[in-house]
Amino acid sequence: MNPSDIEALTFDIFGTVTDWRSTLIREGRRLGKQKALDVDWIEFAHAWRAGYAPAMQRVRTGALPWMNIDALHRLILDDLLARFDISSLSEADKEALNRVWHRLDPWPDARDGLERLRQRFIVATLSNGNVALLTNMAKHAGLRWDCILSSELAHHYKPDPEVYLTAAALLGLQPEQIMMVAAHNEDLRAARSVGFHTAFVYRTEEYGPNQTTDLEPAPSVDVVARDFIDLADQLVGA
Repeated sequence: MNPSDIEALTFDIFGTVTDWRSTLIREGRRLGKQKALDVDWIEFAHAWRAGYAPAMQRVRTGALPWMNIDALHRLILDDLLARFDISSLSEADKEALNRVWHRLDPWPDARDGLERLRQRFIVATLSNGNVALLTNMAKHAGLRWDCILSSELAHHYKPDPEVYLTAAALLGLQPEQIMMVAAHNEDLRAARSVGFHTAFVYRTEEYGPNQTTDLEPAPSVDVVARDFIDLADQLVGA
C-alpha cells in the first residue's frame, strides 16, 4: 500500500477514538452518588456495551424496525435499569443517562493524532453512532472532523458492506482511496472486503485490564499503529 494513494481516513469511534468504558463508569458513579444508587457501575457499563451487538442484530433480522443507536441504547438501558433494580430515575434522568454516549471522552492521543492526519487526509467518522450523537461527541471531546459519516446514512449497521460503500459514495471516492481505522478486526475485515485499505490501532484496555479481544491485528491489515500519533508518523511523517 502506498499512502499517497489514500485520500481519506474513516474512523471507528466507540473504543477506537473514544474511551467509552471510563466515561460510562465515571458518569454512572456520579449519578449513583446523586441518587443514592448502590450499583456496580463497571458491570453496568460492560453490560450496556454488551447489549449493542445483539440489538443491532435484531434490526438486521427484522425483529426490530430500523432505529438509530440512540434508540437502541435506550432499549438496552431500560432493560438494564430493571436488571440492576434501579427504579428511582425520572424520565429526564434516564434520557440524560442515555446521552452519556454523546459525551464520551477521547483517548489521550486522539486529538493530536487526528490534527496531524488532517494535514494530509480527509478525516471522517464512520461509526454506528447516529449523526447527532457523533456531532455532540465531537463538540464535547474537541475532535475536529472534516466530515461526519454514520451508519444511519445507510440504514445499515457495521459490519454490513452497505455502510462502507455508502461512505465511499458520499465522499466521492473509490473504496481503494479510503483507509478504515479501527481497533476492531471485525470492522477492518468488513471494510477490506469492499476494497478499503485498513489500519489497526491498539486499544488493549478498551474493555479494561482483563480485555481478551482485539489484542493483536489480523494479518490482512495494511498498517498497524500503537496509537494515533504513531499512525500519523507512518502516514504523514515523523
